[in-house]
Amino acid sequence: MKQKHKKINYAKWGYLFIIPFFASFFIFSFIPLVDTIRYSFFEYYRSGIKEVGPNFVGAANYIKLLGSDMLKYAGNTLLLWLIGFIPQIVVALVLAQWFVDTRLKIRGSQFFKVVIYLPNLIMASAFAMLFFTLFSSNGPINAILMSMGWLREPIDFLGTVMGTRSLVGLMNFLMWFGNSTIMLMAAIMGISPDVFEACELDGCNSIQKFFYITLPLIRPILAYTLINSIIGGLQMFDVPQILTNGQGTPDRTSMTLIMFLNSHLKSRNYGMAGALSVYLFIVSGILCFIVYRMTNNDDPDGSKAAARKAKKQRRG
Repeated sequence: MKQKHKKINYAKWGYLFIIPFFASFFIFSFIPLVDTIRYSFFEYYRSGIKEVGPNFVGAANYIKLLGSDMLKYAGNTLLLWLIGFIPQIVVALVLAQWFVDTRLKIRGSQFFKVVIYLPNLIMASAFAMLFFTLFSSNGPINAILMSMGWLREPIDFLGTVMGTRSLVGLMNFLMWFGNSTIMLMAAIMGISPDVFEACELDGCNSIQKFFYITLPLIRPILAYTLINSIIGGLQMFDVPQILTNGQGTPDRTSMTLIMFLNSHLKSRNYGMAGALSVYLFIVSGILCFIVYRMTNNDDPDGSKAAARKAKKQRRG
């Protein structure tokens, strides 16, 4: 007589293991998100010891933000991000290509990989304090330049628009280019060597290989890097906050959107802070979608485009 084997269902264990994630996400992320959106439609702030609201005001907070300096701070955020991101992605691509090229035979490559990644492990606040000390009027950078006779008077790096923005961009570049380099190296190493060998047999040089083989094949990782950088740029806070003592000096030209949001939270204006958070969420989603569509090709061999063209010809 054959014994019936009881079928074991392992799927339930998978569901059991992911319950803690969904529970923590629901409690610490989803509920606060819904509450932020709810507060954005209310007048809710503290004036001295008097608390006003919450009173439903509809879209008044959103309209009021459009009439404030929010767009100026959005421009500051975009500019500060570009100053750091453009050299970051260029240097990361160059270093990644060099490190994976076996023909260069770079000695101590493992050591250099560790060194370029180390700034990513330093807290942004500590990094900002370090640069604040180094580039202050009485700091070591000015002292060294004056002792060498290159300067007669100290440069007020933090007192000029270009100086402050350049320092913020430099810090963001130093903190993140190592991380981008490691990711792009992994992407390039994932390309089959047969592709490069076939390219060399066809007579392609190094520049042609990079632009026609490497870049198209690592496009998904480039998209991921760019989207991460955009989200991080919109959330830029700690570096300019500490470097300018929360004032966005000079003349609020380094004030970012999150610093503006923080000023509303400090004044307990939760309605305006919620509306600004919703704006940031919408802008992040739109920018990420645009980048994804621009950097991802869902028709690499052109078959879909050819099918659409043939379909149009048949209709015509």
